[in-house]
Amino acid sequence: MNRTLLPQASSLVLPSPSTSSWLKRQEFALPVEPSIPATAHSCFAPVHYEAGYAYPLIVWLHGHRSNEEELRQIMPLISVRNHIAIAPRGTERAEGAREAFGWGDSADDIAEAGERVHDCIAIAQERFNVHPDRIFVAGHSAGGTMAHRLGMEFPERFAGAISLGGRVPRGMRLLKNINRARRLPLLLSVSPTIESDVEGHVENYSTQQVISDLRFLHSAGLTLSLRLYPEGDELTTVMFSDLNNWLFARICG
Repeated sequence: MNRTLLPQASSLVLPSPSTSSWLKRQEFALPVEPSIPATAHSCFAPVHYEAGYAYPLIVWLHGHRSNEEELRQIMPLISVRNHIAIAPRGTERAEGAREAFGWGDSADDIAEAGERVHDCIAIAQERFNVHPDRIFVAGHSAGGTMAHRLGMEFPERFAGAISLGGRVPRGMRLLKNINRARRLPLLLSVSPTIESDVEGHVENYSTQQVISDLRFLHSAGLTLSLRLYPEGDELTTVMFSDLNNWLFARICG
């Protein structure tokens, strides 16, 4: 199987040489830098960007012990032509790693994550032609959990929320906007596995926990698409291809 592993900090399979060459040239073709002051972030413009076309926007929330530059590695695995993307930096620094960050789950961390996503949307809208009704929030592991949380809490901001391997969030008044949240499409892509991070902590998203999360979402009446992949695969090119197809299904109605 064509497999790609996301960080612990930057162990992604790199794009093909031709794509990498385009990424190096991309910065010279991007529109001018935004005037909006903001948190650290990374932008991605599609190849042959057309200013007259309103593009979908993906706000990417990176995984644990990674940073916003992860965006430049994952977008070629989704599509280099179809989407604009932007990624904010996580809200907390990972211990023992200089350029690695994560997403905290305290009330302050959640509020800060919401602000960073809001700022990044504003930056992307100033810098590119973004379709206002086609803004998606997505992420991996803890970033996926945060993406689902922000989607459920602020459903009017997004056309969909996507989690790749991130548990469904709980608590902190998650369903305070339940009636609007029920109209928001959710995607949960899971390869149930047990893995240890470099600090020795174990993150376990087992099949039983996936079932528990499905029951929770079903009881809340939320709209969910579930994609299950073989145990231990974590992230694959197939998963990213399925994500792109899911996006197009939402975009094309």
